[in-house]
Amino acid sequence: MERQRAFLDSRRSPPSDSGSATSLNADTVEDFRKKLKHFFMSPCEKVNTQWRISWKLLLQILKIGLVTTQLISFGLSNQMMVTFEDEILVTLRHLLLKGYNDRNIENYAVYTKSEVYDHIHFIVDQYVNLWNLSAGNHAYEKDGGKYTPLSICQDFYRKSLIFPENETFHIDPHVESECSDIYPSQLLADPTIMKKQLNITLDFKRLIRIKIHFALKAINVQTLFHQELPDCYVFAVATTFHNIAQSGRIKMTLNSNTDIKECKDGNVTFTFPRNIHYLTLDSFIILICLTSLLLCVHSLINGILLQFEYTAFFRALRKNVPPWSDRMEFVNGWYILIVLSDSLAISGSLLKIGIHLKNFTSYDVCSILLGTATLLVWTEVIWYLNLFQKYNVLTLALKAAFPNVLRFCGCVIMIYLGYCFCGWIVLGPYHSKFQTLNTVSECLFSVISGDVFHTFKNIRRSSYLVWLFSRLYLYSFVLLFVYMVFSLFISLITDTCNTVKQQQDRRTESALRAFIDCKDLPDSGKFTLDKEPDSCSFCSCLRCVT
Repeated sequence: MERQRAFLDSRRSPPSDSGSATSLNADTVEDFRKKLKHFFMSPCEKVNTQWRISWKLLLQILKIGLVTTQLISFGLSNQMMVTFEDEILVTLRHLLLKGYNDRNIENYAVYTKSEVYDHIHFIVDQYVNLWNLSAGNHAYEKDGGKYTPLSICQDFYRKSLIFPENETFHIDPHVESECSDIYPSQLLADPTIMKKQLNITLDFKRLIRIKIHFALKAINVQTLFHQELPDCYVFAVATTFHNIAQSGRIKMTLNSNTDIKECKDGNVTFTFPRNIHYLTLDSFIILICLTSLLLCVHSLINGILLQFEYTAFFRALRKNVPPWSDRMEFVNGWYILIVLSDSLAISGSLLKIGIHLKNFTSYDVCSILLGTATLLVWTEVIWYLNLFQKYNVLTLALKAAFPNVLRFCGCVIMIYLGYCFCGWIVLGPYHSKFQTLNTVSECLFSVISGDVFHTFKNIRRSSYLVWLFSRLYLYSFVLLFVYMVFSLFISLITDTCNTVKQQQDRRTESALRAFIDCKDLPDSGKFTLDKEPDSCSFCSCLRCVT
């Protein structure tokens, strides 16, 4: 900055000796050029020219291995948790649903009144004898030393008079609920109480749904084989009889919500050195990522300050502001990506330490943070490849094609949404993949990827008009998106790659890059500032590079 002030002062007040002024200005320009060249040097260039180790580069290489190792270790723990929840859910379905088969989960339903009563009695009976039936370590939930009850709730219309033979009905749509609680301790003491408490009367003309819900506890002890302390789980189980349509088919579902808690008391006869190893690794990763984040933030701040200095330098010589393309080169987008990945890795590591210490149970949040951080860390590998001119075509092509790709996707998404809404309204009642907007979008995207046959095949031919429309709908979508839109998208990227290669062959450079790469000496006479050159940007050194 002092030399820049000297340079600006020399422009404001001409010295008495013109020769010394020229020498001073030439030295100032040359020093500023060296400062810019040093800033834009790659880590490899700094090592080769200055024999100085690039700590940011070493930290990034070390961070790739550490973050990946951390993600793998946490992924195994998360997998054990998810597997345990899924196995508990499958176990409860087999224990509580009469005649359940894993293959008919989507079609599991009852069709007669007696079957409804039988299934309700079966669920309650299995729940009461769960301790003797289950091969797992399940237990009833206690609240204040008392078992929580099993609740049987039914929702029904306040009034419903339906006469299909006369094509008349009178319905009061207000929904009322009625629940009855059954405590396991009472049933275990006197099994005859269950018959009295299960004396439930159902009015199927008004019935909307029946919901049986209760809570169970379990401990995931398989973590001991991975030298981790077990977690305690509370499963809120709900079995629902759906009778909204009142079509005679009452569909049954059993689902559960899981709450993971720290066990109140646990005694293990051996220590957990692997847990200590995980905590040490997580702490070391936090230290590495924090150091990398501070170094990158420091580089970003230096780049912004140097950008202001370059703007003042350019304005003093050219009397105008440099273009945004030159000014944005001082802000390294890769440093911003590194700062983001380091922030996510630090947050995920802190949460992971809390999970290992059993202070938190947010496995999903932690996996998202660590997974996104690892994705960004591996994306940063492209930055290292960009240090070599022959391997930076991908980054340059994506950077050049990004505006055109956004405009192209903006037009295509409108047509895609039109197909989504049309398929949802017309084909939703006849195809399982078109029942919601989310499934429609997933189905159409899979059609673009090549999953076409099953989409065509699974449409029911209950209506010939709808079947004919589905063929026209799918054929037009495949022709438009698979053969036209996708081909245009590929050609757009290909043309951009060719343009980037041609620009590299011509070696076209901006005024900033030409000034940095200038090899003219200060005493060559090309740094004289008495007159402004014609073919240069802000000094005679900035000639067009062929």
